[in-house]
Amino acid sequence: MALPKIEEARKLSDKELVDEIVAIKRQLFELRLQQATRRLEKPHQFKHVKHRLAQLLTVETERQAAKVTN
Repeated sequence: MALPKIEEARKLSDKELVDEIVAIKRQLFELRLQQATRRLEKPHQFKHVKHRLAQLLTVETERQAAKVTN
């Protein structure tokens, strides 16, 4: 499974971006819970989920900065 591309995150609307951030944070919480209870089968998912969260937060910050400068 390849890491997601940031272009995909940039295509999202503001509402979709916020919804995706919430969903990714929930998924990361569930992965941590699985790890704590020793039920985590795919530890590589941490890398993918954190990478996607970083992309989404970067796009959100870029949009906020663009609103401030306009």
